[in-house]
Amino acid sequence: MNHSRTPRNYAQGTTNLLKRLAFVLVLLLGSNLAFAQGFESAKQIFESPKLKTAITGHRTVAILPFDAKITYRKQPKGFNAEANRDQEETMSKSIQASLYTFLLRKADNYSVSFQDVDKTNILLKKAGLYGKLDQATRDEVAKALGVDAVLGGRFETEQTKTEGAAIASAVLFGGLGGKTGTGSLFLTLNDGNDGELLWRFFKTMDDGITSSTDDLVERMMRKVSRNFPYAKN
Repeated sequence: MNHSRTPRNYAQGTTNLLKRLAFVLVLLLGSNLAFAQGFESAKQIFESPKLKTAITGHRTVAILPFDAKITYRKQPKGFNAEANRDQEETMSKSIQASLYTFLLRKADNYSVSFQDVDKTNILLKKAGLYGKLDQATRDEVAKALGVDAVLGGRFETEQTKTEGAAIASAVLFGGLGGKTGTGSLFLTLNDGNDGELLWRFFKTMDDGITSSTDDLVERMMRKVSRNFPYAKN
């Protein structure tokens, strides 16, 4: 008996293999999306009882440099603490700038104006507060900036994969598996008169190789837009 495979047999085998691969990819994609949605759903919002009354007197709000923290589940080879601090400072400025750009782009949706972040940072440096925001109260910061309220926050990310490994897995799975870490983002609003916390937003999110600070802010603000204190009704 001739056991050699005909072209038709090969074609049928190839078709079945492709179907099985497609099925596996669909399962992987579904699992990835389900996990992402579950992870991204973790959020908390706090509103002070004084919020609505306080913001009626606000005209100008400053966006402060974010407190950024980058850690690693497994510290990479050749880790350089100074370089890591430089990266954190870059991320701090980038998130601040991205948030300002987002709010400026949708300025008509808000009841206040936002101070230019370059001006904010210059005034902070003149007041000796740049990089030392944890050494001053929020009302002291607002006074130095000449604003009615300050919007600040913190972004913490734990890297679970090297960028190279993430890119390799993304290529292997056609865009799947590119997640490089997880993060948590806090956004806070403090009154300029007494420094009291008026509003806080907390969000957990994943961080992929294609994620920029613009992407992070866009995702965050999509979640917070309905609850943002200055959003016009």
